Amino acid sequence: MLIDKYKPDAISVEELFFNNNAKTAINVAQARGVVLIVGCKNNVPTFEYTPLQIKQAVTGYGRADKIQVQKMVKTILNVENLPKLDDTTDSMAAAICHAHSCKFSEKL
Repeated sequence: MLIDKYKPDAISVEELFFNNNAKTAINVAQARGVVLIVGCKNNVPTFEYTPLQIKQAVTGYGRADKIQVQKMVKTILNVENLPKLDDTTDSMAAAICHAHSCKFSEKL
């Protein structure tokens, strides 16, 4: 299992945002549920962030579009190319958001 292999300190997930595509929303909800259960069963703290929070943390603007988020993820991670799947980049952005949130809360 990936969680055993990588032993994460935390899990960050995007809160659900329902759009017009119910089939996609159901698939995302199911995948998200699995992530939450795996985190809980393995005692890994799980943190949820809204799309606005993630965009704000990554780009500095909560209404940024996908292209802006992708460009900033590339810049922050200092990589030439991102994975082709948007969902993968979205999950990387959620992780960046959590990293920023942890740095901020440690300073308090």
